[in-house]
Amino acid sequence: MSRRLTISCILALMGVIFFGDAVRIYAKGVVGQALLQRAWDRTLRGEREVKPWRWADTVPLAKLEFPRLGYGYIVLAGASGRTLAWGPGHVDGTALPGQKGNCVISAHRDTQFSMLRDVRIGDVITLQTPAGRVIRYRVTARRIATDRDTFLLAPTTQQELTLITCYPFDAVRPGTHQRYVVMATARAGAETK
Repeated sequence: MSRRLTISCILALMGVIFFGDAVRIYAKGVVGQALLQRAWDRTLRGEREVKPWRWADTVPLAKLEFPRLGYGYIVLAGASGRTLAWGPGHVDGTALPGQKGNCVISAHRDTQFSMLRDVRIGDVITLQTPAGRVIRYRVTARRIATDRDTFLLAPTTQQELTLITCYPFDAVRPGTHQRYVVMATARAGAETK
């Protein structure tokens, strides 16, 4: 076999492997979202601690929607790396979705929360709780912070929502120290069933 043919075969094989990996990741995302939605639907029907798949170490806690932008995500319990691989995660120790206080939700900048860059001051964000209540929040601030800015997790007396993702968007290197933050406050009479 000639050297040129060998190199061509190796390159073709690498192409097939990379293409297969991309298809696998896409398929995982599609199947994962379907399983998360099914678990959320069961949660809304009153089931407790519904795991999206048998070996999952998380459960759905809320549904987060951005009506103007047309995005919606199932929010999972916890914000570990394994949880964030599937969707936005609720940060432990902050107010639970629908409770008074500061509910903090985090997601990756290159997946679910890549759209945060398009959120505007005044936008409405809705959060549905497992009981079916829908809370309407109005975006009050967008800012860039550091990963050391713990005030973002501080409790509040109002019903607030803080969304956090890594920054800058489209960065090649993971693990930056900057965070992009969207803050929203529940509107008076913002709850619906």
